[in-house]
Amino acid sequence: MANHPALDFSLPRLMAIVNVTPDSFSDGGLLYKGNAIDVDKVAQRLQGLIAEGADIIDIGGESTRPGAAAVSLQEELDRVVPVVEWLSRETDVAISVDTSSPEVMLEAADKGAHLINDVRALSRDGALQAVASTELTVCLMHMQGMPATMQNNPHYLHVVNEVSQYLQERIAVCLEEGITANKIIVDPGFGFGKTLEHNLSLLRQLPEVCRLGFPVLAGMSRKAMIGHLLGRELHERLPASLGLGMLALERGAKILRVHDVAATRDIIDLFVAINNNSNAIICE
Repeated sequence: MANHPALDFSLPRLMAIVNVTPDSFSDGGLLYKGNAIDVDKVAQRLQGLIAEGADIIDIGGESTRPGAAAVSLQEELDRVVPVVEWLSRETDVAISVDTSSPEVMLEAADKGAHLINDVRALSRDGALQAVASTELTVCLMHMQGMPATMQNNPHYLHVVNEVSQYLQERIAVCLEEGITANKIIVDPGFGFGKTLEHNLSLLRQLPEVCRLGFPVLAGMSRKAMIGHLLGRELHERLPASLGLGMLALERGAKILRVHDVAATRDIIDLFVAINNNSNAIICE
C-alpha cells in the first residue's frame, strides 16, 4: 500500500455525505435510476459538493439508519468502489469510505481512499488489521447494538462516560495494532443507539469526548433528534442542523458530517473567522 499522510484537522473540516444506497434515511435512492446507480447523477452530485466547499467526501454503500437491513459484500463493493475510483481520478478531495467490511477497506485504499469511517469501530473480524495495513486514517464511532435494533430501548447508566470509555478502549486496540495516534478520529455516534436525552447529554458534554485527545467528528445533520425536539420533517431540518453544527464546533468538534454542504461551509468559515479574529464581521 502507498504511504498515506495523516489528514490535517488543525482547522474544522466539512465532511459531505454521499450514500450510494437505495434506503439511507435522508438521501437514499437519490443517485439511482430504477434499481441501478446512475453514474451521471453520482458525478454531478460529487462535483456539486466539491464546488460547495466539501473538504472530505464520505461514500457509503450500506445504510446504517435505524432498522436498516444488511447488504452483501459484493453489493457494497459494487456501490462504493466506482465512486472512489472516480473521485481519485477526477478530483483532489479527501475520500472517506463509510464501511465496516475489511474487504471494502482494502479495495477502497487501493483505489485511492484516504479515510475509513467505521460505525462499528473496527470490531468486525479483520477490520483492524485491514486499516493497519493500509495506513489510512480511521474514524472510530460508538454505537450501542447494531443498526437493525439499535433504537430498541437503548440504555446507559452514564452515557458520556460509557461512550468515552468505549472509544478509549478502541483507541488502545488500534494503537496496539500499529495504527498511529495521528491517524485516529473519534465519533460519539449521535443517533446510534441513543435516545433524545442521550444525544443531548453527549452534545452538552462534548468537551469530555474531546479530552480523549483525538479529533472529534459530529454527525447530527437532519437526524431524528431534530424531529423529536422541534417536530420538523426531514426537508425542514436545515436550520436546526446548522445550529447543532455550530454548537458542536464551539464544544470542540473538528469534523462536521453533513448533507447540506454550502450552508455548513458558511458556519464553519464564520466559526474560523471569529475564533481566529481575522476577516471578522464588523457591525457598522
